[in-house]
Amino acid sequence: MISTLAMHAAEAVETAEKSGGVNHWVVGGIVLVILLASLGILMAFGGGREHS
Repeated sequence: MISTLAMHAAEAVETAEKSGGVNHWVVGGIVLVILLASLGILMAFGGGREHS
């Protein structure tokens, strides 16, 4: 999943180089999605464990 997001980010950078720059909203959105996905994965795998 993260590799797919990285590919989309790389494509955005390539098109932005031709147009003059990376849109900061796109970069922020990609980072937000990666962080939220990481948080979801952490909650999914760590939620059922009890510590003694």
